[in-house]
Amino acid sequence: MSTTPVRPLDLRLRDALDAAAAGISRAPLATSVDRLIGRYREGGAASAPILGNATDVLAYALYRMPATVAACSNMLRHSAFRLPEIQTVTDLGGGTGAAAWAAHDKWPDARITVLDQVGEALQLGRQLRAAEPGVVDFERWQAGSPVPRADLVTVSYVLSELKQSAQQQLVAAAIGAAGRAIAIIEPGTPSGHQRILTARQALLEAGWQVIAPCPHQADCPVRQPDWCHFSARVERSSVHRQLKGGELGHEDEKFSYVVAVPDGADVPERDGDSSRILRHPVKRKGLVELQLCRPDGTASRAVVTKRQGAAYKEARDVRWGDTWPL
Repeated sequence: MSTTPVRPLDLRLRDALDAAAAGISRAPLATSVDRLIGRYREGGAASAPILGNATDVLAYALYRMPATVAACSNMLRHSAFRLPEIQTVTDLGGGTGAAAWAAHDKWPDARITVLDQVGEALQLGRQLRAAEPGVVDFERWQAGSPVPRADLVTVSYVLSELKQSAQQQLVAAAIGAAGRAIAIIEPGTPSGHQRILTARQALLEAGWQVIAPCPHQADCPVRQPDWCHFSARVERSSVHRQLKGGELGHEDEKFSYVVAVPDGADVPERDGDSSRILRHPVKRKGLVELQLCRPDGTASRAVVTKRQGAAYKEARDVRWGDTWPL
């Protein structure tokens, strides 16, 4: 019996966003996008909610959701294979549910709850998920309120919108609610990486074990002016190009993240010790150059040559963010 293949996640999300924007004037959406882009690039904590009304919410979803979903999917691709079985997910500050889309794509049978303080964002999130299978609940939540327990708690592109004390409180809330794993993701900027480092330290101090992207529990070996970040390719829709004034059919979303599990958790091991590839591999004739974060807590360069046979063939196929066996 033949079955209809499931359409890729990015195309299903594009269809849902296009349907939500159908018949709505582009001018006010473009104005909101310009303002939101300015806020996003500033990278500081917002003095007021970043999404003020339904127009802002739709504009934000149209220009940011594809990139956030791509980044979250990339993060899970590099870490989910080391996580225990995930049956429930709570997304703190999840807005319109970008992380929920990525989590549901990875764990179709999981029950996912998106918590946010902006009612319009939750309403749009429900609308976008209406044609999708699975259970995703969107619930109003205020900082300081109890957080539902879940196997996995995600905090996606939220810390940059908060003052430092509120960031600490949110990470602590995630630690208190997570049973099996925590995933925190931020923009791949120097300030975004710094927020991830602060969250990572809080996880370690709470007795959690980092499983991605770091192959160790030591201090980050990536030093300023460099910073640890990764990249996800995002295919732009026509609406996306219109609102951002872009001509290219794609863009690259840079992100920083940390995924951790309780110390002593029963998680699948890597195939031996592995390093993390920190940059696009540099491929030249007869060799591949890799920038690696190693299990001993150091960062260094490795060169794989054609004379190394199978290792060279593997190096030709690896991507930024993948693991590399020692």
